[in-house]
Amino acid sequence: MLDFKELEAFVWAVRLGSFRKAASHLHLTQPSVSERISRLESTVGERLLERSARPIQPTMRGREFFLHAERMLHQRDEAMQLFDSEETFSAPLRVGTIETIAHSWLPDFMRRLTGKHPDLVIELTVDYSPALNERLERNDLDILLAMNGYLAEDRIESMPLSPYEMGMFVAPVHAEMLLESPRQWMKTLPFISFGKKARPYEELLQYLAREKLKQPQIHSVSTLMTIARMTMEGLGFGALPVATMLDQWRSGELHRIALPRPLPDMHYDVIWRTANHPRFCRSIGRLAQACAEDYAQRRQNEMEDPDFEGRWVRPQYPTTHPQATTRQST
Repeated sequence: MLDFKELEAFVWAVRLGSFRKAASHLHLTQPSVSERISRLESTVGERLLERSARPIQPTMRGREFFLHAERMLHQRDEAMQLFDSEETFSAPLRVGTIETIAHSWLPDFMRRLTGKHPDLVIELTVDYSPALNERLERNDLDILLAMNGYLAEDRIESMPLSPYEMGMFVAPVHAEMLLESPRQWMKTLPFISFGKKARPYEELLQYLAREKLKQPQIHSVSTLMTIARMTMEGLGFGALPVATMLDQWRSGELHRIALPRPLPDMHYDVIWRTANHPRFCRSIGRLAQACAEDYAQRRQNEMEDPDFEGRWVRPQYPTTHPQATTRQST
């Protein structure tokens, strides 16, 4: 089997025409260089150098082998340079993301990422968080933009992303009906949320339990935009990220319900396996954090703009209930 140390001794002996000069360049003794070249010749089964010539000359086969040896050493050096850089990666990057991010700041993230690494090829998978975490554990994905908490902490590294405020929305056709039955609004329509394996579904169940709603009817849907569509079609109350639904809320396709207390925010992270390229993944994480923060700030600025008109539905609540809270002014 070829040894890089033997190849180096041979290449430098040919380049410099001397065992002594090659030894000096490689910080070795002359006998060490001679021994390495002898082992190389024994491995290939032929003499590679004419030792009697001054300067030392390669044999015919030696000249041919020299070209390959130089190329192998160059490829080795290129491969090792991958580990000298914090933010380089040349293989396809397998990214997994949840749909909420895919419909918000992911395009900006992709533009910035490919602008920074123009040769990078991205393989994108959009799925819900439990499935993405399973694929990360199997090493089918390299990095996630998803909910954390599904894998052992000692096997992954993560960086938090800006959370999404959640809101309860309803189609305009039902807005008047809710005002006519203000105290029973939660019992008038089904709820529409993410799939049963997704954390927002469990959090909605817990929220409704705190609101004393027993055995709520909840349609579980695998995709964000399907939840939004079903809500706009009047099929139920949609529990949706406010920033992502801002355009539909502003246009009047959706009305937002003023809740007695806020729904839990949705929290996401950048996640990667500890065995994966940690320096590169951290640089990806910092980029994702910047994109998420910029998106959240832009959407917040839009909602705080005096010209913003998002329609609210304000049911009445029992006197023992805290006053309905919102995060935006009317």
